[in-house]
Amino acid sequence: MLSRAKNVVAAARPPVRFFSPDAPVVDLYLGQLDQVERLRSVAEVSFIFFYAPWCAHSMAARQEVQQVAKKLAKQVQFVAVNCWWSQGKCRRQNRFYHYPVIHLFYRRFGPIEYRGPFLAPYIESFVLRVITPLTYLPSRGHVEEFLSYHEPRVVGFFQFNSSPQPPGYITFLSSALQVLKRDFRGVVRFGVVTNKQVAGAISLTEDETVFLHRRFNSSLIFPRNDLNFTSEAICRWVFENRETVLQWLQPPGTKSRLLEEELTKGPALLLFVPHDPLGSQPSPALQQVADIAVRYHSCDNSHHSSWDKSFSFHSLCCQSVVLPQSSTSVCEVCLSLSWPSFATSPLHCLFPPSIQGGDIFQTYLRRCCLHQLPSPVSINSATAMGCSNFLDSYSPFSQYSACCRKVEPQLNESQAKEESEMQSVPPSLIPPFSVPQPEGDGITGLRCQTNRTLRFYVLDVALNWPLAVRLGASGNRSASLEQEDDRGGDGSFAAIVNLKDEVHYVLQHTPAATLTESLEAFIRNFSAPYSLLQRHLVGEEDRKGAEEEASRSDEHTQSPPRFLITELTTSSFLPSVMDLQKDVLLFYYTQWCGFCSVLNHIIIQLARLLQGNGTITVARVNVARNDLPWEFMVDHVPSILFFPRYRKHLSVKFPDNLPITLPNLLRFILQHSGSLHHVHKQSVETEGPGHSPFLGSEFLTLQREVQALHHARERLSQQLAQLWRDNRRLKFEARALETENAELQRERRSLEEQHREKSRQLSEAVRRLQELADASENLLNENTLLRVLLRALTDRTEAREQAEVERKETEQKRSHLAS
Repeated sequence: MLSRAKNVVAAARPPVRFFSPDAPVVDLYLGQLDQVERLRSVAEVSFIFFYAPWCAHSMAARQEVQQVAKKLAKQVQFVAVNCWWSQGKCRRQNRFYHYPVIHLFYRRFGPIEYRGPFLAPYIESFVLRVITPLTYLPSRGHVEEFLSYHEPRVVGFFQFNSSPQPPGYITFLSSALQVLKRDFRGVVRFGVVTNKQVAGAISLTEDETVFLHRRFNSSLIFPRNDLNFTSEAICRWVFENRETVLQWLQPPGTKSRLLEEELTKGPALLLFVPHDPLGSQPSPALQQVADIAVRYHSCDNSHHSSWDKSFSFHSLCCQSVVLPQSSTSVCEVCLSLSWPSFATSPLHCLFPPSIQGGDIFQTYLRRCCLHQLPSPVSINSATAMGCSNFLDSYSPFSQYSACCRKVEPQLNESQAKEESEMQSVPPSLIPPFSVPQPEGDGITGLRCQTNRTLRFYVLDVALNWPLAVRLGASGNRSASLEQEDDRGGDGSFAAIVNLKDEVHYVLQHTPAATLTESLEAFIRNFSAPYSLLQRHLVGEEDRKGAEEEASRSDEHTQSPPRFLITELTTSSFLPSVMDLQKDVLLFYYTQWCGFCSVLNHIIIQLARLLQGNGTITVARVNVARNDLPWEFMVDHVPSILFFPRYRKHLSVKFPDNLPITLPNLLRFILQHSGSLHHVHKQSVETEGPGHSPFLGSEFLTLQREVQALHHARERLSQQLAQLWRDNRRLKFEARALETENAELQRERRSLEEQHREKSRQLSEAVRRLQELADASENLLNENTLLRVLLRALTDRTEAREQAEVERKETEQKRSHLAS
């Protein structure tokens, strides 16, 4: 059966202006795409802003675009297009998956889509890059300054003698714009040289040459004989051969795999620094970071990974070996290949298995090297070293050089205050050694001296502060800035993330050290085979005082508040779980785990049953928001672990094949409770030779179980009685509420009747007033008509009387004449 209901759809409201009338932006709110082409054709640089009127991101970006337009209105044509209105041409021809979208056009080249943050400084910086994609280099000094930065630099040599614009110049200009499509920050900068003497500074002699400057490897010239001289080919060639020592990261703020793609490449040093996109010079923090990154990647033949200055060969095949019997001895073994053919062939590091931990090799190291070390009493420096050379037993062309050192922990400035505290720590807890200070500044060429190579990434601290907080920065941005100002910092934050090992480390600034010193020590400690860096654990803050007040059982009680279930965080985990005087039942959960929520009522019931027992603690930890040491992690949630007192090393996991119920949890606790084993130990010590300790312990166990059951039954009885009283009270309250509801319903109906009666009376009065008004209007009309008729009759009567008078006068005249 077909429905006869009409398909009523409200027509869309006509669009209105999106930008304010005083903004220097042409607002095409009807989606006129033809006007965009007309405006773009007459402008040198065009800025096209596609928006949707309902989009919150478009509304937020509107103010930023207006600020940029007011500054650059004389140089750029700003156009805004409503690309959401269904009747507009923009909506029919374009399919945007997000709003807003910014396109820039440089003459006929474009569109160049802007993919950065919608903030006025970043947008203005990008527009200025498009306005001036090339940097003119008139002298050798300008060329040297242009190539002194750590970013990739491309220089084109074009002579403007024969024609106003050489044939390849437009292609080179287009390639600079093509690079901006891939990098909105414009890290790869393009410069142009028109003077042959200036071009000689970088050994450019031929006209129409494109030069890629590289700091660590040989610089390159675009191979025009092998590749087509097009903007796409030049852009692709630059990105394939450039050297990147410091890479900018800008997470989009939505679901993205940008961070994952970069972090899977290896250990990453994430540096959050303040950044001004419109600044003529980089910030001091960014300059220091760039200098460290350049020196870190500066590898040459004068630097090698050996500690021994007497090594006569330059081999990159070195490996550290620790002797397990000696907690302070470490040896570095380097392989030297003396066969002449290896000089030109690639070097392969093939260490025998004995290097990794063979007893024969370690015995040789102790015999050849360790005996040369001075005694600990005579060591004045942090390290002492002995070296020796020996041939490989498998090949006559290879030779090993071993340098062994006794290493003592070296504390940097950030750890100087902890030196006195470390003296009281047992020797088993002190790290076996720290890496000695390398030659020079310790950073130059470190990339080629370690297997733990770092990749440097820079992020704007103002835009990515939530990520910094997740890595361990202070949660309050203003508080963090105040702390940095107090110690002379600039609000920067640094962390090393090793995704493969699932660890990350946080740089701890010291008041006496500069950013460069702290960062260099941070990188050296990470690159060391056995470093002093500690894994940083991120956890939730402790619960607020307001929550504690709300959870009090009695507000007037003077005793401290006691919770049924102890909520653990990263900071409180170890002190609570490893308390030797407590049996701890730990429940692992996450906020997104549905099975964990189902088990909450069972854990609460268990905590209520054990509330009177002061030796058993029921706790839980949110593993999604609190990092824990590896030895305390679980492979799935929910999971339950039990840590018995006096025997924390014998922690037990609740069986996976056993349902998590209240009786099963009680049996699990009674079976593994440390209190029973402690009572058994005391009974064994106190019982005489004629008594059976086993029967005594069993009797005490049964007695405790019976007492626990009695207490549980009493608590259950009290809870049931309380529930019965609460139920009865709720029934009375429900009846009272129903009575009040019925009374309110009656009053509501009475008021509705009164309202209807009043409405009827008011309608009747209105009708009568309307009738009176209509009658009055009719009377007025009739009165007017009567007046008109009366006037007409009066005029007619007067006319007749006048005519009668004239007739009589005429007759009198006639009679007079006749007489």
